[in-house]
Amino acid sequence: MSTRVRKLARNVAIVGAGTSKFGAFANKTSRDLFLEAFSEALASVDKGITAEDIEALYLGNFSSDLFEQQGHLGPVIAEWAGLLPKPSVRIEDACASSGAAFRQGVLAIASGACDVVLVGGVEKMTSLATERVTDTLAMAADGVFEVRQAAFTFPGAFGIVASAYLDRYGATPEHLMHVAIKNHQNGALNPKAQFNTTIRSIMDARLSRLRERGEAIPDWKDEMDFLHDPRSNPMVAWPLRLFDCSPITDGASCLLLAAEDVAKSFTDRPIHVAATTQASGGTLASWEELTSIPAVRVASRQAYEMADVTPEEIDLAEVHDCFTIAEVVATEDLGFFKPGEGAVAAAEGMTARDGAKPINTSGGLKAKGHPVGATGAAQIVEVWKQLRGDAGQRQVTGRQLKYGLAQNLGGTGGTCVVTILRQA
Repeated sequence: MSTRVRKLARNVAIVGAGTSKFGAFANKTSRDLFLEAFSEALASVDKGITAEDIEALYLGNFSSDLFEQQGHLGPVIAEWAGLLPKPSVRIEDACASSGAAFRQGVLAIASGACDVVLVGGVEKMTSLATERVTDTLAMAADGVFEVRQAAFTFPGAFGIVASAYLDRYGATPEHLMHVAIKNHQNGALNPKAQFNTTIRSIMDARLSRLRERGEAIPDWKDEMDFLHDPRSNPMVAWPLRLFDCSPITDGASCLLLAAEDVAKSFTDRPIHVAATTQASGGTLASWEELTSIPAVRVASRQAYEMADVTPEEIDLAEVHDCFTIAEVVATEDLGFFKPGEGAVAAAEGMTARDGAKPINTSGGLKAKGHPVGATGAAQIVEVWKQLRGDAGQRQVTGRQLKYGLAQNLGGTGGTCVVTILRQA
């Protein structure tokens, strides 16, 4: 089978982007969330843009059918965004839905079919009880082998990956705790994040409540003590605890794409798409080893070839940390660190905002939140903001940012989309 990597026939740029607030919103629908993100994306375009300029909508969404009992979401969103009668399509690739939608939007422009398109993603998850959310998400795994035969939930599947990683490389649960602490520190600087607070702040707030109630005060000296306590951080699927897991989230994200020759009409600061690649993987049982995800390795190698860069040239990355172990494995599969070194790199601060390879400056799925259909596009929004210097308090400073990467995973590794953006 051919693995030839082709260049885009036409250069594509991002001229605007935005997200909704991520969190749990009882009184909002997918339409409300999408319009919030779309409004921010329109306002972010330096020279202005209108709905009339947009020729098509590519919408990532995993399961509005089950979460909201609403199918055929593409034209529903298009109507609310004022895009009728322009074509709209909903794309489903599990948690990689809007990463895949972004790729389709890029290809539509690169092919010459469109000059300007809107790419977005949305998921309204919190209308269902937690157990029903778990069942709905499990539909993204292999229903025969992983769900019915192995009885895996996603925490169970990634718990297996974490167990294998710890056993093979001698890492400890404490290494994973450092990932959670780092991502919450970044999320505390992101006003759109679901968990806009550090783990230390969460710990201090709980201590204050206990004092107010006159209850026994735990001997928590720091965040690590807090995360080791099963009362504050219960086990979910060994070795993964509550703070190793991304939350159930409502949210939306949008990106406005334009052909390079058209982009100058909208902005003098376009961010270009250097690469967009996608690979498919099999079930966990088909992997050669549980400590590396095949689709990530393939998609990233192809992305580097398309962009003519090496992993060392990537200045920062948003990776799919649905669980803390997923971030560690991703940083190795993407070639940032050697196998077995990703966990140590996180613990030593190499992936912090001021580290050698900043990872998940947005807070990642862990702290920013994980509205599954919106996640991939939201990752790209963060990279776009960082490369433009528009990331506010969480902006990476002290270096020139040229290349940023987003890695979006679907299911138990069945889909991986890798996007590389570059400064003009």
